Parts: sequence; structure tokens; C-alpha cells
Amino acid sequence: MKSRRQFIRNLGVSAAAAPFLSGLPGIQALAASGAPKQRLIVLFSPNGTVPPEFWPHGKEDGSFQLKRILKPLEPYQDRLTILRGVWNKVKGDGDRHMRGMSCLLTGTELFPGNIQGGSDSPAGWASGISIDQEMRNFFQKNEATKTRFGSLEFGVAVPNRADPWTRMSYAGPNQPVAPVIDPEQMLGKLYGKMKDKESLVSIIDVVREDLQRVSKNLGAEDKVLLDQHLTLVREMETELKREDKGDAELAHAVPEIDPNVELVNANTPVISRMQIDLMVNAMANDMTRIGSLQYMRSVGQARMEWLGIKEGHHGLSHEPDKNAEAVEKLTKINEWFAGEVAYLTKKLAETPEPGGDGVMLDNTLVVWLNELGKGNSHSLEDIPFLLIGGQKSHGLKGGTYQKLDKAEHNRLWLKIAHEMGHQMETFGTAKYCEGGALDIA
Repeated sequence: MKSRRQFIRNLGVSAAAAPFLSGLPGIQALAASGAPKQRLIVLFSPNGTVPPEFWPHGKEDGSFQLKRILKPLEPYQDRLTILRGVWNKVKGDGDRHMRGMSCLLTGTELFPGNIQGGSDSPAGWASGISIDQEMRNFFQKNEATKTRFGSLEFGVAVPNRADPWTRMSYAGPNQPVAPVIDPEQMLGKLYGKMKDKESLVSIIDVVREDLQRVSKNLGAEDKVLLDQHLTLVREMETELKREDKGDAELAHAVPEIDPNVELVNANTPVISRMQIDLMVNAMANDMTRIGSLQYMRSVGQARMEWLGIKEGHHGLSHEPDKNAEAVEKLTKINEWFAGEVAYLTKKLAETPEPGGDGVMLDNTLVVWLNELGKGNSHSLEDIPFLLIGGQKSHGLKGGTYQKLDKAEHNRLWLKIAHEMGHQMETFGTAKYCEGGALDIA
């Protein structure tokens, strides 16, 4: 069987056009086995949640009613798997924010180091690979699941600094993976190396003739997807130009400043939607099947002024429960995060599954999580884990609120890996995998 690269070469297109074609379902089918695609997206928001406004009202018949924070996801309630009782039990060096963040996806201890946090012992980077990178490597070993990018790491308002509070993905021990926080940079990564926006326009113009010629050899579905692909690129480039005229900061990274006075770019909501659009588009074109989206960082003092909130997020999260004003602001912040999750869910639910039946959400599992259960107690218990989608491909029923008994989060990663074909016996620190993969419906 021909590989995708061989087939694209045989079409006679230019090197510049190849990235636009490599993920189309008709071409992918030449190299793949025909098995349904499985995708994983990990989405992170920081500083804990507001438990009374997050956990649903559960009923004896298994049904549940969403409370305020999760209300934006109500249209997709039948796609939700809400897990209460998942604990991060990883001990060792570092404060709880550090272990909450850098042990979240790795499930293993931090190395000893010299990064001091709070009153706890200093620490270094995580001592193991994260689940997203583990699945990336697993998929890249198989021609049927291998993609142009094994994984894509997106960030929104993540500061330009590197420490255990800012990294959740790890390629291996002592190997943190930095998210791409600039949509323009991600655009360049996906669609070719570009020095500036004008070169993007020229690339599109150069390949247009190639693509029109090749489209005659593609099926109807591939033609539609190809057109959508190019349209989104053009829209993104136009949006970047338009926003640049009004605010030169839009397409630039959040400046590196002291974490205690950290400010969030006023364009964060716009950047968030651009990053989500890019991720869904990249997955629709099978450029990757593993993605992560990191909002801000642990201990981050993001000031979400677009919500009318001037105080730093981390500072608010430390306020006592009796401070009703702080609780209201924290609830609004977490509602906003839920709205971004809902936007991602909507995009996946409205995008037809390329080369298959249904929509992308059927075969995409989104995991929304936090490094803490509750900010003012620095709790690593009852961490909010919300699973969305994957009803056809990840063995999840959907529409459930499941209460677990102090379940190790390592076992959840085992469950997800097993459902995606990776039959690991343990993940992260082995002792937190006793009992095997988590039994969830």
C-alpha cells in the first residue's frame, strides 16, 4: 500500500501545497487501516474551582442537574462524564501547586531541585512522561495512527517563563514541553514556516493553482474539507491583521513579569477562540490526534478584566469561603473557562467526522481538569475531572455523574490509554496504579 507521502508526491503538487493535503481523509485512507480515529484533548484551567457551584445535583436514578459553573455545557449534558472523587496522591518535593501542575499529567514525583514554592521543600521538573506525550509516542509508532504532528500543545495567556507551575506536558523525565501561546506562531507551524503575515498570503496564492488542479482527483468529501481548510487559514490571517490594527498585543506572547503582578492580555478571549479553531481544524485534517490547551498557569495572577474582575486569580482563590464577593468572582472566572470548553465542544459537535460517520466529538475525548480541587485549601482531593465526548471511540456512555472513592488519577490515565489501544500495566508511579484502570462507564 502506498504511503501518504508517496501518494502526495505522485499527485505532482509543490512542496508548499503538501501540508494542506496530508491530512485529508481520502489520502489518509491510503495509509490507514480504516479503524475509527481516536483523539485526545487535555484542557487545563488553574487555581481550583468553587465546589458548591461546580459539582452537580445528583439523583438516585443516576441523573443530575448542572449547577452554575457547568451551565454553559448544558446543551451537551448527554456527552458529559463528570468524575468526583479523583485524587492526585503523588507526594514528595514541591508545594501543592507545583505537584498539582507538573504531576497532573505525569502521575509521578518531581525531581529534587532548587525551585522554592511556599513553605514546602524546593523541587525541580517532573520525573516522568505525561499522558498526552505517552499517547503521542504510542500513536506515532503505528503507520495507521501516525500524523504529521504527533501532538500539538496550545496555550492561552501562559507567561514566558519555565518552572513546574507553568508546565503540565513532559516528553520524559526533566523534559517539559512548552505550549505555543501565539496563534500566529501556531499558524506558521501548521501551514509552513513564515516570516510574517504577508508570506502566509503569498503561500496561499502560490499553492491555490496546485490545489485546484489536485482537487479534480479528490472525492467530494475531500474537496469540501480542502475548501474549509483554506477558508479557515484565510480567515485566521485576516483576523490577525484586523486585530493588529486595533491592538498590537493581540498576536504577541504575554510578557514575562513577576507572578505576583502578572497581567493578562485584554485579548485573551479572542486568542482563546483562535487557538480552539486552529486545534479543531488541525485535528479535522488529521495533522494530529493528540492536543492540549493550557489556560494560564498554576499560581497565576491573571486579571480577567473582560469579566469586570481586577483582582488576580490566585489571590482570589485564597480568600476564605465566607468572602461572598470573592466567591462570586471565582465563580464567574470558572464559568468563563466552562464557556471556552463549551465552544470547543460545539466546534467538535458541529464538524462532521472526516472519512467516517457522525461528528468529531464522537471520536474525540476532551478532558477538562485543574491542578487543585479548591484553591484556598490547596486540596489535591476531589480534583474536578470532566470528560466530554468519545462516545463511539473511548468506551464512555456519557450523561453520567460518577462519585468515586479516593481514586488515584493515575488509574484514570490508565483507563483512557487502554480505551485508546495502549495496554499499559501502569502509568507514572506504579503504586498509584494498584487496582488497575479506573472502572468508569
